[in-house]
Amino acid sequence: PDYSVSSPETVLAAISAVTKQVKLATAVTVLSSDDPVRVYERFATLDALSNGRAQVMLGRGSFTESFPLFGYDLTDYDDLFNEKLGLYDALRNEKAVTWSGKFRAALKNQEVYPKTENGKLETYIGIGGSPESVIRAVNFGYKVIIAIIGGQASRFKPYIELYHAAAKDSANRISDCCPFPRF
Repeated sequence: PDYSVSSPETVLAAISAVTKQVKLATAVTVLSSDDPVRVYERFATLDALSNGRAQVMLGRGSFTESFPLFGYDLTDYDDLFNEKLGLYDALRNEKAVTWSGKFRAALKNQEVYPKTENGKLETYIGIGGSPESVIRAVNFGYKVIIAIIGGQASRFKPYIELYHAAAKDSANRISDCCPFPRF
């Protein structure tokens, strides 16, 4: 499929210049085939330009065209996302990061800029219906946005129930799982 916007953060920055209250978010940022440091930097810059209105929705991606385009093997689909989410999560704390992984160069006591308006980028995990994605979001302490492309929203209720059950047992304190649909 064709993608109409190759740099959504740039478009959101333009929107921020003519709005004052609108939250600014992409449908999903495919973290698996992007660099977590660059994702953080781009959204932190958007956050600075918009006075704290940037929101990030990270996902594995339902389209896989970006993987070979940027040199990633689809057999690493889950590992790429898990590793990159771990680095992104460390960057959100806005402190020096020491990190190493398999798919990206290591960081040693590295600060990343700019810092955000509110001290942490508002971030969600976009999920399409995988129980593993729900559990991953809870384990990292993120709220989820469920991609309901068609059919009845009620068929996603088990994922919301799973989220609440996992959050109850988790050390992460998450007050609510989803910003929009209520089940």
